Amino acid sequence: MPKQKTHKGAAKRFKITGTGKVMRHQSMHSHILTKKTTKRKRNLRKSVEVSPAFAGTLTKMLNS
Repeated sequence: MPKQKTHKGAAKRFKITGTGKVMRHQSMHSHILTKKTTKRKRNLRKSVEVSPAFAGTLTKMLNS
């Protein structure tokens, strides 16, 4: 059987932690930032865990 290739688009957007969780960056933090509060922008910087429904698919795409 041939090896499965890593999905390069997913590899640029998602990261797997040491414990196996899939992390992603949050949207709404690239433009139109003047109307957003400092607290909201600060919280958008943090990475969040992918929903469990989508995590299995991503794990296969990232080959881990």
